[in-house]
Amino acid sequence: MAKPIFSGHETFSCKLHWLKRGYEFVVKKYNFNDEEAVVHLGVGKNMVASIKYYMKAFGLLNQDGDLEDIARKLFNSENGFDPFLEDIGSLYLLHFLIVNTGHATAYKTTFIDYHSQRNIIDKNKLQNFIKHVCFDNEGYQNIYNENTVKKDINVLIHNYYNKSISNIEDSNTIFAQLNLIRETEDGTFVFNYENKTNVPPKIFLYALLHSFHDNNSISFEMMRDLALTFCLTNNDLLNIIKQLCIDYSGILVFSDVAGIKELQIKGELSKDEVLKNYYIG
Repeated sequence: MAKPIFSGHETFSCKLHWLKRGYEFVVKKYNFNDEEAVVHLGVGKNMVASIKYYMKAFGLLNQDGDLEDIARKLFNSENGFDPFLEDIGSLYLLHFLIVNTGHATAYKTTFIDYHSQRNIIDKNKLQNFIKHVCFDNEGYQNIYNENTVKKDINVLIHNYYNKSISNIEDSNTIFAQLNLIRETEDGTFVFNYENKTNVPPKIFLYALLHSFHDNNSISFEMMRDLALTFCLTNNDLLNIIKQLCIDYSGILVFSDVAGIKELQIKGELSKDEVLKNYYIG
């Protein structure tokens, strides 16, 4: 496992407009380290660092500071698929990306590893789980910082949990609309499995092809890990697969023989073409 990353956001949740603003900043060849960055981005110094962190966490910016192809596909002002993130599918896409880039360790650990064992998000248990899985088991005990991980968990939850739709600060948080995490009456947080029929099948297929790009056959169990990312039940997952087999008839075939369920890819199918089909048709 790569060195875990639990800092860089400066304790700020990601605002809905930050990624587009960060994209334009990089396109104009500005530098996040320059003093003028606060002027160009229109935020404070710590927020400049936070925007840079999220650009990397979402896989929009590489380690050299160059834009990744997915950033251009989404945010290009002239022909980008969804520059202002008005489509719910774009938010699910970004959610998948931050879980899988490896630049924000808490997201994969929370939505897949921890989620596979429990549905209730107990902050203390999640922190202990992260310490065990990401630090103790991987030889990084000496860099574990309890306060840093605690802050990261709080920021993660705030990125998803919309406390009040009437509060502009909360409603502007990037993943508030997805409702993947909710608060119960007793004040605990849970992964929210209610009303997940709005996960676009083609966005799920993009995530599937991204995750299993070398596979012509993907078992249902393998897809279950991906379903955890989107808080999908088994029935939700089956419905998405059925719709995809209709949309890509002859290319995608779902079989259930002797209790073995799997999705077979019988033709050429690229994730980039799927993404284009989703936005353009």
